[in-house]
Amino acid sequence: MPTIDLDGLTIDDVRGGALSGRPVTVLGLARSGVALARFLHDAGARVTVYDGRPADELAGSIGQLGDRDVALRLGPDVDPASTWAGAALVTTSPSITNDFPTTEPRLRGQLQSLVDARAAGDLDAPALVTEADLFLRLCPSPTIGVTGTKGKTTTSSLAYAILAADPVHPAVLGGNIGMPLVERLPELTPAHRVVIELSELQLPKLSRGTTVAVYTNVTSDHLDRHGTLEAYRRVKRRLAELVDPDGALVLNLEDPVVGAYAGLGTAPAVLYRNDRPVAGGLGVVDGWILSAGVERLPMVGGGVAHSGLGGAIMPLEELRIPGAHNVSNALAAIAVGLLFGLAPDAIRRAAGAFTGVEHRLQTVAVVDGVRFVNDSQGTQPDAVIAALRAFPPPVVLIAGGRDKGNDLTDLARVAAAHADAAVLIGESGSRLEALFNEAGLARTTRAVTLDEAVETAAQIARSRLDDMAQGTTATVLLSPAAASFDMFVDYAARGRAFIDAVGRLAAATRQAAGGSEGSRA
Repeated sequence: MPTIDLDGLTIDDVRGGALSGRPVTVLGLARSGVALARFLHDAGARVTVYDGRPADELAGSIGQLGDRDVALRLGPDVDPASTWAGAALVTTSPSITNDFPTTEPRLRGQLQSLVDARAAGDLDAPALVTEADLFLRLCPSPTIGVTGTKGKTTTSSLAYAILAADPVHPAVLGGNIGMPLVERLPELTPAHRVVIELSELQLPKLSRGTTVAVYTNVTSDHLDRHGTLEAYRRVKRRLAELVDPDGALVLNLEDPVVGAYAGLGTAPAVLYRNDRPVAGGLGVVDGWILSAGVERLPMVGGGVAHSGLGGAIMPLEELRIPGAHNVSNALAAIAVGLLFGLAPDAIRRAAGAFTGVEHRLQTVAVVDGVRFVNDSQGTQPDAVIAALRAFPPPVVLIAGGRDKGNDLTDLARVAAAHADAAVLIGESGSRLEALFNEAGLARTTRAVTLDEAVETAAQIARSRLDDMAQGTTATVLLSPAAASFDMFVDYAARGRAFIDAVGRLAAATRQAAGGSEGSRA
């Protein structure tokens, strides 16, 4: 059967039945795979799903397919290549690729053979596309791609909140943030605004860019997949290289790697920094976020975006997300609002009402003067450094998990300077404890479970409060500097376990106090 011409396929074609009866294979049955299978089935395709895990490990994902007639080829005994024999299209989840050593070797090798066959002009080889690339190929709406080593979830969420303040143009949020967008395609129109968080997993296979590309920073992460810092940076640069010439780049001028992207392509750049703004950019002066003549996108009429007197947008004191790094994230998100022509008062209200996202500097509760903060997404050292700097002393850090191979030297130095103690968990706990002690952090301890870590950290924090002025709040900060997979299925599960542990601690505290004031959410 002829393969599907992806370059000629549009969402109107899909709506008109272009996929009807066509055999399509979906590789991977996690979030993206489930979304792909449902979208393609509902578009009329004959869908086969492959996953190397056995069915009993995929019961939840299988259940999400509902009563759709989807052929499931699951388990280690299934030959991956057999699932796309005769297919017109192969679609993949982000983590399944011929490029990364983290993909299962047999599947990786067979994908490489498919890629090679396509490159050699084999007309029988099915087209190959990722969920994110398929979405961008078919999306009829302007898109805002947000990427970076850290800060992309907060920036994406805040950009969405700002755009959602426009009643004329509905806003949609998804991507790496946990909500695959391909299923939203049937409802999208040119009037929508789509914010898509993009990770280093999704970027390498993109063939289409976004209308606006937003960068928070590019430091170092995921070297297990990319091998070198240079290779990781090449992947991150991909979004800037593909941005729509009639769109814009939103770039953090305080990050030297990101700042250098201003010369890529022909799209104009909006530069932001936590200092006096450069011409056409955003910055901060005397505690106010200011626009220095940010230009609106041509699609909304062009011209200088509206602002208050002297370019004023909003005072920093109205931001409810903690830390200097979140000022930077707010600048990036506000730039998006200005590019799309939102009024400054609407931007101010939306940014001021934003309280953050789950698992990213999320205040869970305050119990007996101790603030518990869930930063489970803090898997990379720069993110943990920013989190430690976001709170006044005393701070007790809970860290550890599966080591990602990052250099933790700077984190150890900052932990020694900003934390009063650290409670270490997971596989990397011993390494972190040694590094922290060597850097000068005097008080560290190990915990076997997250519940034990929360209880121990709370005891240390309360003991430190005895030495502080009346009214001082201590902080217990879960910011692991490690992946979650040694103890949890993902960072979200780790964050929820932390929330549950804090809830149990709060309940025990209330019971011990006889129901008197002792905790508040």
